[in-house]
Amino acid sequence: MDGDARGGAALSIRFVTGLPIKYIGVGEKTSALEVFYPDRLSSRILGMGDVLSLVEKAEKAFDKERMSQLEKKMRRAEFDLDDFLEQLGQVKKMGPLSSVLEMIPGFKKLPANLLDGKEDTYLKKIEAIIFSMTLEERRNPDIITGSRRKRISRGSGTTPMDVNQLLNQFYQMKKMTKMLSKGKLPGNVMDMLR
Repeated sequence: MDGDARGGAALSIRFVTGLPIKYIGVGEKTSALEVFYPDRLSSRILGMGDVLSLVEKAEKAFDKERMSQLEKKMRRAEFDLDDFLEQLGQVKKMGPLSSVLEMIPGFKKLPANLLDGKEDTYLKKIEAIIFSMTLEERRNPDIITGSRRKRISRGSGTTPMDVNQLLNQFYQMKKMTKMLSKGKLPGNVMDMLR
């Protein structure tokens, strides 16, 4: 189900064999098997998302107590790069990023354009950059100067521009979560996602 054909082959097999579909594979590993729900699959194919499956995956992958702690930190704008790294690990447990984004309504076209199937490489690059930072830099990214960016980029096998990009994304996310915690939504939120 992670290919371009979507459910076409499954529907053909179902028609020929007359047997019901119980599970679908959304990846290459056995951990990527999901219970088959026809209504959810049709919503995904039509680009309407699959929020119920997303919630189920999130409940399995995320530690509720830790999520509550992180929510409090985000509300107080104390979210740091260690927390960001932890969140990446939780998201990775949910499966490929493109399949997770596909479950969010309105994001059907985004996965194809976002990373061109290189999400694992991208996530590893982010991890490498954060792991190349000192504990102090992770907790307070504001202290990262030009010389520190160079050291971090050398340590992670990336460029200072990659480090800048990660920091900019982190600050943007921090700003957005602060606005959301106050009940506001930035007017350009859809532009940020494109």
